[in-house]
Amino acid sequence: MTTASGAPPAHQPIAIAWIVALAAAWILPGLLGHDPWKPDEAYTFGLVYSLLHGGSWIVPTLADEPFMEKPPLFYWSAALVAKLLSPPLATHDAARLTTGLYMALTFAFVGGAARELYGKSRGALAVLLMMACLGIVIRSHQLITDVALLAGFAAGFYGLSLALRRPLAGGAWLGTGVGIGFMSKGLLAPGIFGIVAVLLPLLPAWRNRDYAKTLAVAFVACLPWLLLWPWALYAQSPALFNDWLVVNNFGRFLGNNDLGPNADSAHYLRILPWYALPTLPLAGWALWRARVKGLSAAPVALPLTGFLVILLVLSASADARELYALPMLIPLALLATPAIDTLRRGAANLMYWFSLMGGGFFMIVAWFYWCALELALPAKLHLHLHTLQPGYTPGFKWLPFMLGAAYSIGWIVLLAKLRKSRERPVIAWAATMTMVWGLLAILFVGWLDAGKSYRSMIIDMQKTLPAKYDCIASQTLGEPQRAMLQYFAGIITWRLDEPARKRDCSLVLSQGVGSEERVPDGRWQKIWEGARPGDNVERYRLYRRMDAAGGR
Repeated sequence: MTTASGAPPAHQPIAIAWIVALAAAWILPGLLGHDPWKPDEAYTFGLVYSLLHGGSWIVPTLADEPFMEKPPLFYWSAALVAKLLSPPLATHDAARLTTGLYMALTFAFVGGAARELYGKSRGALAVLLMMACLGIVIRSHQLITDVALLAGFAAGFYGLSLALRRPLAGGAWLGTGVGIGFMSKGLLAPGIFGIVAVLLPLLPAWRNRDYAKTLAVAFVACLPWLLLWPWALYAQSPALFNDWLVVNNFGRFLGNNDLGPNADSAHYLRILPWYALPTLPLAGWALWRARVKGLSAAPVALPLTGFLVILLVLSASADARELYALPMLIPLALLATPAIDTLRRGAANLMYWFSLMGGGFFMIVAWFYWCALELALPAKLHLHLHTLQPGYTPGFKWLPFMLGAAYSIGWIVLLAKLRKSRERPVIAWAATMTMVWGLLAILFVGWLDAGKSYRSMIIDMQKTLPAKYDCIASQTLGEPQRAMLQYFAGIITWRLDEPARKRDCSLVLSQGVGSEERVPDGRWQKIWEGARPGDNVERYRLYRRMDAAGGR
């Protein structure tokens, strides 16, 4: 039996326990077992580490220096989780579990919004559509503030979806979501939800007293988030408040802070076709089907308005990166949810078989490379992989092998048990993404960490430090490197290129490239040069002043 559209009849709703288990399998790999990686994880952890060692909870600091790029909610959260779970976990691993908590909240709010818009059985589909997107996988497993922002956006959309049925609860969640977003990355979330809130009453479904109640409650709910920390920051330092608000909010958006050339306004349009695959084409199909009845109905109007506003605001910004597109995946997943009910049989089969064949191919390739990496079979590929990451020590390890096998077997069993249904293509795609990410994060995390971590390089540099020295100055040293120097070696550097942080030190650590050496002004002797294993671009050089007392 088939529907008029050629799609098979809908299967029974996806069990909550099953979706929770799959989401956990998707979230957990990659959160443990590696050092903070450059660039975003390293400097973010530096801010968390400062909190754990007496830093200010009002003024975020990195290596004893104020760092006002973002509000501190994520740093607070990660510091509390790290304090609770370290030991037994390493401090950076414990802190990174905060990312998993925020992703769990994101999925919960997305599922709740889909249930409000489309019915109780649709929540799991929206979560699966989020999990299936290619662009979310890596970033949602990193120690970065954007995952807290994502949770704030999810809570905000849940509040708006709830507004027409339960305006008070909807307003509370909307205000909370805006507050979480604000305390994670600044004015982006309040600005976007403010625009969405103003536009929605242009549509009949939102032009009523219940929606007005929602906005009133949301305003009250978000006020503490918007006022308390900025007020405390201003009371402590008006200059730092200005640095945060003007330079790192308006300045970044308008391009007035000398971060480089302004971004192309079409940046996000170019990346969305792969970034939001397969959710974007499904959302397009849902919109095409909805055009017959009009696009003003609440289940279509809310996510469509949200997506367009996010896209336009991000495209107008002078600062663009692919991870900034994460919030767009929430309204896209909500838009795409009803597409499953009307998807043509040919498209559904294409999506299912692409997941099956693509996942099978990757699984074979992953295990082939694992054999080469750990067992030296084949030897030539083993040598090549070792050349790429010379700091990695290969060898069979039982835990990664067993976990990787569990992901592989679990994926095969799940697909074998899937019956034909409208949900099958989305389940298969999400399960395939879970398996692919699981194998990558479990089997190869040690190999990747050997080249991305600064630990071995900093330890090697420490061996050459003089027995006595006053301090270490830095030249063009980035925030990630300064953070890792403090974490791995307890070293605080004083920047030569910042007058307020400049000191006359007997040692200077310079960051540059291998082809060009920048010796500090004066008489200096290079006593060490190094880089991360396998990094042929970045070079770090340590100089000692020739007339330094006790350091000739």
